[in-house]
Amino acid sequence: MLRLDLVQTVAFAGLVLFVGYGLRRWIKPLERFNIPAPVVGGLLVSLVMLVFHHYQVTPVQFDTTLREPLMIAFFTTIGFAASLSLLRVGGPQVLLFFLAATVTVVLQNILGIILALPFGLNPLLGVICGSVTQTGGPATALAFGPVFEQAGVPAATTAAVAAAIFGIISGGLLGGPVGTFIIEKNKLKRLRAKELEVPELEAEQVVEELLSKKPNGVAVDEEKSSFVLLKSVVIILVAMWVGSWVSKWFASLGITLPAYIGAMFVAAIIRNFDDLTGWPGLDQRVIDDLGHVALNLFLVIALMTLRLWELAGLFLPMLVILAAQVVLVALVALVIFRLMGKDYEAAVMSAGYCGFALGTTANAMANMKAIVERYGRAPRAFLVIPMVGAFFIDFTNALIITIFLNIFK
Repeated sequence: MLRLDLVQTVAFAGLVLFVGYGLRRWIKPLERFNIPAPVVGGLLVSLVMLVFHHYQVTPVQFDTTLREPLMIAFFTTIGFAASLSLLRVGGPQVLLFFLAATVTVVLQNILGIILALPFGLNPLLGVICGSVTQTGGPATALAFGPVFEQAGVPAATTAAVAAAIFGIISGGLLGGPVGTFIIEKNKLKRLRAKELEVPELEAEQVVEELLSKKPNGVAVDEEKSSFVLLKSVVIILVAMWVGSWVSKWFASLGITLPAYIGAMFVAAIIRNFDDLTGWPGLDQRVIDDLGHVALNLFLVIALMTLRLWELAGLFLPMLVILAAQVVLVALVALVIFRLMGKDYEAAVMSAGYCGFALGTTANAMANMKAIVERYGRAPRAFLVIPMVGAFFIDFTNALIITIFLNIFK
């Protein structure tokens, strides 16, 4: 058996990641449904390991020491994006949509628990098939998986990944038909009058530009030099360091939390302090890039070590729960349409909502792009959905999951 140390494991994960990118380009359905490259590559390795396990052979052993630090680093960068200034830029519709999405997170978990109980399963499996994997996606699934296993849910991580993949595919299939149904039923025409100054597909750039401004409104015009990169790395590490103390404090109170919660809170505090004072001068673009690197490597390492054989016996109950989640999201999408104004933009938001409530923000953007290519531009939708899906919902979702986890553990 080949044993890889932590450096060799990360290096191997990097190679697997680029295999995933290659497969996404060659196998068009993977790209169509926005299956992330690290998921493609990591699952490929875990499937190979499943075959070897069938013959009771373990060809390679990975050192996963860096898996948790990479996971914490990614969620720390999410905390740095949690700026209250974004709510002011997005306006009341961002806040309204954010509140609606947060309520849906609670409903997803309640529905999952109700359906898990008749099967005689731990109610926490219903939470796993709820907002952990549907609103949360693969990253949240893999982050919370070990915590749920410690709380008494066997094979929680493997089940979470399977549920997350189901959600990504479902979100990609559901959004377009739901948006089209709403538009055609209500005979909505595309907006031709006043449009926001924010172009479609550039909401993330708007966020980065806002979070890279100093209080006097002058944009930070530093190049991504080695100094800016070094400063960003150090700030992330400091947030992780202080956050570990916060997590230990919560643990001392008997509250079960995923390892990243403390760091994410500290990062959010630093973010908003920087908004007010201009210190320490965060560069959101660099922080986001570092977070993207950490996320990709974390996902690959976590997925390579999945024990897929543990899913035996969970297929039917998980399928029932996940099918019910799809129905729930479709119904909530109709409510979203009414809540957001019952106009064309609201219909596009409903399609986007299906994407990130079942999969990822990438699914949401793909759903909306498919709608606007047919019916016309929807700039407000392309501002609201990414702000909530990529910058705010992870925060409240983590808190709500933690509450359910501590109630039912």
